[in-house]
Amino acid sequence: MEKDQLIYGIRPLMEAITAGKDVDKILIQNGLKSELFHEFRNMLSERNIPYQFVPIEKLNRVTTKNHQGVIGFVSNIVYSEVENIIPFVFEQGKTPLILMLDRITDVRNFGAIARSAECAGADAIVIPYFNSVRVSADAIKSSAGALHKIPVCRSLSMIKTVEFLKSSGLQVVACSEKAQQAYYQCNLTLPTVIIMGSEEDGISDILLKAADQKLKIPMTGEIQSLNVSVAAGIVLFEVLKQRSV
Repeated sequence: MEKDQLIYGIRPLMEAITAGKDVDKILIQNGLKSELFHEFRNMLSERNIPYQFVPIEKLNRVTTKNHQGVIGFVSNIVYSEVENIIPFVFEQGKTPLILMLDRITDVRNFGAIARSAECAGADAIVIPYFNSVRVSADAIKSSAGALHKIPVCRSLSMIKTVEFLKSSGLQVVACSEKAQQAYYQCNLTLPTVIIMGSEEDGISDILLKAADQKLKIPMTGEIQSLNVSVAAGIVLFEVLKQRSV
């Protein structure tokens, strides 16, 4: 199985970042202090690269090599900017379809969702910079390679991204089991953003309030919720169905 690419040490990571490598996240040993570390931390902050301080035991579980207190996870893909994708899609004469994933953390769910999104013709997937699954080798494998084909965009502020998409002419649709309207009752032939929420607690309140429409998938069984990857597939292919008529 393909391994995620790891980089150890402050200087190698600084060189990788300067060279333009996309870094998913960085683990830093608690208590690190030096002039070089201060410079490194400033670089991470300036470039909005997520990092967290952890006990040395966690670093040792990731690798037995001499990590020198710092481990970086280099992305398996090159991330895109949703601000560049929307104008391009419109210029191609297409109707944009963006899938926004709010705090999805399960690798297999994320991979399955990406596979459905690519098959349904979505133009991009948006994930938060923090509190989100990484695009790891396992995620790519679960997506059957779809994560190499569909653009993935990271957002520092999901609500600001929603505001940008709305100002660009896209309707924002939030999928929630608490909604009243069925997903097939919505006009999805319009430029659309579909928001799917986390496995634990669904869509965050701020995004739910910002949505133009809230949709549910009607169910008759005793279990009144679906796995998020299944729910995403149902709604994505409703978009495809409506736009194919």
